[in-house]
Amino acid sequence: MNLTSSGLVYALVALAVLTVLATLWLWPRLAPQRLLPMLGRIGLLTATQLTVLAVCALAVNNTFGFYSSWTDLLHPGDAPLALAPPVGGTGKSSPPKTDALVQPTTEGGLDTVDDLPQGTPEQVGKWESILVHGKESGLSDQMFIYLPPEYFNPKYSRERFPVLLSLAGFPGTPLHLMQEMDEPKTIWDLQRTGKMAPTIVVMARPSVAAPRDTECVDVPGGPQTETWFAKDVPAALRSAYRVSRSAGSWGVLGYSTGGGCALRLADRFPDTYSAAAGLHADYKVVPDPFGSSGDLYSGNPGLAQQYDLTWRLENLPAPKASLLVVSTRTEDNYAATQQFLAVAQPVATAHPEFSVESLFLADGGHSFDTWKRELPAALEWISDKLAPVPDREPRG
Repeated sequence: MNLTSSGLVYALVALAVLTVLATLWLWPRLAPQRLLPMLGRIGLLTATQLTVLAVCALAVNNTFGFYSSWTDLLHPGDAPLALAPPVGGTGKSSPPKTDALVQPTTEGGLDTVDDLPQGTPEQVGKWESILVHGKESGLSDQMFIYLPPEYFNPKYSRERFPVLLSLAGFPGTPLHLMQEMDEPKTIWDLQRTGKMAPTIVVMARPSVAAPRDTECVDVPGGPQTETWFAKDVPAALRSAYRVSRSAGSWGVLGYSTGGGCALRLADRFPDTYSAAAGLHADYKVVPDPFGSSGDLYSGNPGLAQQYDLTWRLENLPAPKASLLVVSTRTEDNYAATQQFLAVAQPVATAHPEFSVESLFLADGGHSFDTWKRELPAALEWISDKLAPVPDREPRG
């Protein structure tokens, strides 16, 4: 049973209820002050507490997404790297490839999402759960990928599609994008009404080295998370799917920690991601006060500056990228967003290859309710920036 499945929660709740009832029923029978009855009472209390704690731990994990699978929980950073044929191409089978960078997986809980658009791939597209392996970073993680209906239409059999990488917050997982953010329904509604171009959407979490919050940076001597997103993920997807080769057709969107990651990826790697939308993002990387990020820079302030978006725009050439910052006027990061825009907008005026836009709601906090309200406009904006380019599979 999947770690994130509702069935597991219900099973543990039932087990907790049974242990409580068993305790109430057996307790009088274990009243004698002898060794065996005393051990029996200790065993009942232990079983009751363990089952109740298990229910609480599972509920917290499903809410905050610390672990997405049993492998993630029991062997963090040690996801299976057995390689399989690429998936999602033309629908035809192909011989196994030992060097494949993408393989299907049942991890992550895609099977628990019960409100996906119903129909054939040709009608509504297709969602897949995949395991992606990175050559340069050595990292591996599970993701969800959406292939639009046009991907399965013979008319588009030689077309390469634009790509949107969607990032959850920390400690979120791709399931938060599917369930809490309701991205599948929003994407489908926008695409079927023509407000969003046919786009391959990839959903991922920002921290591949969970439970560490790596903030999408290359940690000296540690997880190379930025290399993972900037180089490995695009290379793996291009090896398995008909995705565009042009940075002009690649974008990245995220909320909270994922929003900061999105903006930094486009700013630092415009040759990979030409557009980014950050919902309630941070504009510089500061180790969190709870210690989950650890030392991200080995005490090097110069390295920290390289991940400060405001400092980069003030001191480095403007990137060839389009950025959208989204927030509310009551959010804690509103002042920081205004400071970032005060620096970014003059740079955009002086350098036409760089642009920055903003979207503010009147109210709302750092919550899924607010991010869901902002999501449709952010998706429309980034789709406009990722208009399909002439990019076709070579003949033969």
